Amino acid sequence: MLRLLPLLLLLAACSPVARTDAPAEPPAASVAITADTSATPCSNCATWNAPRAPFRIYGGTYYVGTAGLGSILVTSPEGHILIDGALRESAPRIAANVEALGFRMADVKLILNTHAHYDHAAGLAWLQQLSGAPVAASAQSAAVLRAGVPGRDDPQYAELVAIPMTPVRDVRVITDAETVRVGSLALTAHATPGHTAGGTTWTWTACEGAVCHTVVYADSISPVAEDGFRFGDNDRWPGIAGDFGRTFATIAALPCDILVTPHPDASGLFERVAARDAGATDALVEPTACTRYAETGRQRLARRLATEG
Repeated sequence: MLRLLPLLLLLAACSPVARTDAPAEPPAASVAITADTSATPCSNCATWNAPRAPFRIYGGTYYVGTAGLGSILVTSPEGHILIDGALRESAPRIAANVEALGFRMADVKLILNTHAHYDHAAGLAWLQQLSGAPVAASAQSAAVLRAGVPGRDDPQYAELVAIPMTPVRDVRVITDAETVRVGSLALTAHATPGHTAGGTTWTWTACEGAVCHTVVYADSISPVAEDGFRFGDNDRWPGIAGDFGRTFATIAALPCDILVTPHPDASGLFERVAARDAGATDALVEPTACTRYAETGRQRLARRLATEG
C-alpha cells in the first residue's frame, strides 16, 4: 500500500508557485513509499520538526527543511540535488516544501548527506523512494545509512542506537574533495569528521545574473557525546581530537560567502534571511562566517577537553 497520505495532506495546504525551470504539477508516484515516517521519540524532535516555509537562499539554492533541521535543494534545468533528509517524520514536509516552490521530487537526481544521525538522515529512505534518486555519502556514513544503525565509534552511540533508521538501499560512496554533478550543478565534498566519523561539508557556486557566491553547507562540529565518552583519549575512536582539529582548519580555510548548517540556528540563517528580506540585501553574504563557525567549534572542544582532566 502506498504511504502517500502524509505528503498529500501537506501538499494540499500549500499553494505551489510555478517556475520556468520545472513543471509545477506533482510527480506521478512510480515507487512504493514504505519507509517509516512515524514520530521519532526524542525530546527535541517536535520542536525541530515544526513547519518552516521554504525560501530561496541564493540563486538556484533553496531551504526546504523544517524550523530546526536543514534540508537544501540545489536546482538546475537538468535536475536537482537535495542535501539531508532530517527526521523520518520530516520527509513528507521536505517533499511538500520542494513541491511548494514549483519543483518536482521526480526531478531530484541525487541526494547527499552531511552526517548519518537520525535528525539529518532518517528521512533519506523515504525521500529516496519518492524521487528514485541515489544517495551519496562518505564511506563511514554510507555504512550507517545502509545498516540503519550507528557505528560503535559514534560519540552519541548510546542514544542513537535506541532510534534506528530505515536502511537506505542505493548509497554511493564519495571521497574527500570529490565533486558530484547533476547537469550544470557541481558540489564538492570536504571530509569534516569529529561530530561523526563520516561528517561531510558540501560547497558549490550559486549565481544571480553575473554575481556568484560560494555556498558552504558546513557539517555540525559540536563535541556532543554520551556520558563517559572522552575526546582526549578514546579506544572507540583513537585520534578523534586530532580529527576535530583538522576539521576546524578545513572549514576555516574554505572559500565561504554564504554559510548554512544542518541546524540552521548554528549559523543564524533565519535571522540573516529576515534581515535580507527587510532590505539588507547582502545580509546573507559574510565571508568570515566559516572562520567564526570553526573557531566556535574549536572553543567548545577545548572546554570539553578541559572537563575530562
